[in-house]
Amino acid sequence: MEFRGARAYDQTDFLSNYLKRRRRQDSPNNAIEGPIIYELIGDFHDKNILDLGCGDASFGKEILNQGARHYTGVEGSKQMAVNAETNLFGKNGTIHNDTMESYTYPTNEYEIVTSRFAKHYVSDIDQLFLNVYKSLKENGNFIFSVQHPLTTSSFASKQTGDRRGNWIVDDYFLEGERKEPWIDKVVVKYHRTIEQYFTALTKAGFSILALREGTPKREHFSREEEFLRRQRIPVVLVFSCMK
Repeated sequence: MEFRGARAYDQTDFLSNYLKRRRRQDSPNNAIEGPIIYELIGDFHDKNILDLGCGDASFGKEILNQGARHYTGVEGSKQMAVNAETNLFGKNGTIHNDTMESYTYPTNEYEIVTSRFAKHYVSDIDQLFLNVYKSLKENGNFIFSVQHPLTTSSFASKQTGDRRGNWIVDDYFLEGERKEPWIDKVVVKYHRTIEQYFTALTKAGFSILALREGTPKREHFSREEEFLRRQRIPVVLVFSCMK
């Protein structure tokens, strides 16, 4: 069975296995993507933040504890949204159980919009980027990560298992739907090249401030073996943009 958007996270077994992976110290989320996001987001003290595809809102809890004024999370999975509300209990945060495509974006509301490993589930990023642009205040920042296009072009390499040492790149310039075998399910994602992301962002009106491909840094890994393995294949692409 195939799962689109956040639907896979409403499968109890999938969600449980995902959270175990997500919380590993050396997971790409924690050892590669997380440090880049915090570097690019910069000063978020006393700022109003929107997080698209917020998951269990662990990120929201962290930044609220560190001085953000208000956190709004948008999450399409009902199970994940319940976890997010639990994580934000008693804090200045709001969770919307809604998809980032159907969420009603306010105008000129946020200083920062983030999205972490979620945009590759969205079929129409042109409209999404326009909505994000509208919701930001002037000079507001949009920082988001996606699975690196090198890895979303083809999932043929996954036939050899999760701990592969190389990756087959195929159909790279063919934008569109891909079906990834992941955690005993098939999850639908959307492949785009770096150029296609860049073009969609500038078309929406954004200025690109930074682009990162997730170069691993030894200090973020607990194990040398994992650090060396992660130097072989890029797994994350991060953009920092300004309205």
